[in-house]
Amino acid sequence: MKPSPLSFCPVPEEQQPLNEYQQLQSSWFFSWATLATGPYWRKLTWVWTWGWLVAGPISAASFSPAKAPFLFFASSSVGAGLLSLLSLARLYLGWSYVASRLRDETVFYEESGWYDGQTWAKPPAVLLRDRLVATHQIDPLLQRLRRSALILGTIVASGSLVWFWR
Repeated sequence: MKPSPLSFCPVPEEQQPLNEYQQLQSSWFFSWATLATGPYWRKLTWVWTWGWLVAGPISAASFSPAKAPFLFFASSSVGAGLLSLLSLARLYLGWSYVASRLRDETVFYEESGWYDGQTWAKPPAVLLRDRLVATHQIDPLLQRLRRSALILGTIVASGSLVWFWR
């Protein structure tokens, strides 16, 4: 009996693109991108709030909240927004890396360390399956992350414009 092309894969389990996708789905941080709209924005608001707690005291050193409350709030919000943008960038980079590994016709993997990398050509059935997962599961997440970064970037940029009008 001939083995199925899906059954033989020399790539270690943890380096197989489909398994990397499943690991991202179940990870604490990367699963944020898979949440429904409300919980997703709550997580980003949570990051923004913690960023504000860090940026607030730094802004207070430059702008007294009592004398310049608008500048204090704007600069603290920009700092917090930058932390949120960094979080979105990390989410995007992780998901896009896995999407590219799913789309690629070959998989680079390491057998026991960085010095002995190998390449495995995916059989057509595996390539089709992986590309379907990338197209229908990951592409919508990447689109959502791009939109979120655009919205948040616009907010941060508009908050940064305060420097020109002060």
